[in-house]
Amino acid sequence: MVDIIVTIVGTCLYIATTVVLLKQLPKLQGEKNKKLILWLSFAAVVFHADILARHIFTGEGLQMGITHVASLATWFIACLLLLASFKKPIENLGLIIMPTAALTLIIEYLYPVSHLVSTHLQQGLGVHILLSILAYSILGLAVVQAGLLSVQERHLHNRHPGGLIRTLPPLETMETLLIQMIAIGFALQTTSLLSGFVYLDDMFAQKMVHKTLLSLTAWSVFAVLLFGRWQYGWRGRTVVRWTAAGFTTLLLAYFGSKYVIEIVLGNQINP
Repeated sequence: MVDIIVTIVGTCLYIATTVVLLKQLPKLQGEKNKKLILWLSFAAVVFHADILARHIFTGEGLQMGITHVASLATWFIACLLLLASFKKPIENLGLIIMPTAALTLIIEYLYPVSHLVSTHLQQGLGVHILLSILAYSILGLAVVQAGLLSVQERHLHNRHPGGLIRTLPPLETMETLLIQMIAIGFALQTTSLLSGFVYLDDMFAQKMVHKTLLSLTAWSVFAVLLFGRWQYGWRGRTVVRWTAAGFTTLLLAYFGSKYVIEIVLGNQINP
């Protein structure tokens, strides 16, 4: 009973945040609206965290099924957005992130997928899992930023800036923020991959090889993107396309693998 109440309240808070963001689009963003957005977002992630704690931390181990991990990842992304919004004018990313977090929260409650992971993990393996989720979350935030950057560039090119465009920072600022997110996410992904090779014995086992290869491919895409930005000054659509390609590959590496193994095949392996 408590779970369903907390889920409903958390979902409603995410939706309320989205509604406030939508209402501010026709006008320039004001400080009062931003404070309201931050407070609603904070309350939403607190309720979401309560559900995650109830579902993931069990007496038998950590519940790391695909729906729980998806909910955890969107919670991480929402938290990162909330923290970054205190310093950077990026709260409009919540138009995509908040409804997505609400959706995964509902799915986690309605369709829990069991995948128990022992709590007696090597310390390094636990760090590997945490780094993987953090890297995915930051790069997820980056791909949303890339989507808004693409919309902003298209509208400015066509000289039809709508309500959303007028509330966004200048194009150059948006692009700089995107590169910063990708650089941080890339650093975390690099550390995650290195820790995986150190602490995991089966990175190239039959059930893991596709995940490892896709992860390495995603890492290569982001490496090329950052090199292209640094060496050749890549901007605009080129940056957006490489970001989308890298994140899509990373999405397939983690959630695609978990979906096939946990749902299609009905097997379980350590994340």
